[in-house]
Parts: sequence; C-alpha cells; structure tokens
Amino acid sequence: MESNLLTNASADEMNQDFSEYVANLQLHMTLQARNLVPTLKQTLVDSRHQLLHQTQAQFEKLVSRQGL
Repeated sequence: MESNLLTNASADEMNQDFSEYVANLQLHMTLQARNLVPTLKQTLVDSRHQLLHQTQAQFEKLVSRQGL
C-alpha cells in the first residue's frame, strides 16, 4: 500500500511537470506566432504592391516603345 501511494505521488508530480512543460511550450509558440504574423502580413501586402508597380512599369515601357 505504501509503494502504491509513492507511485501515485510520483505520477502526480510527473503529470504536473508535464503540464507545466506544455504550458510553457504553448506560451512560447504564441509569442513566436505574434512575432511572425505581422511580418508575414506586411510582406504579403508589400509584395503585391511591388508586383503591381513592376507590372505597371513594364506595361508603360512596352507601350512607350511602340510606334503609334
């Protein structure tokens, strides 16, 4: 019976350690996501904006070189 109590106490302590590990991991992942998401959104908008300008510039070059 005494060994059973020690086993239960050890299992509870291990579960608590694992729960703390998972909580810390979730916190770390959340903080990483917050750092990454704004950069990705801004890059996506910037890349679309840059692509639009490049396309417009190429089109204007093409049109300006054609003889009307």
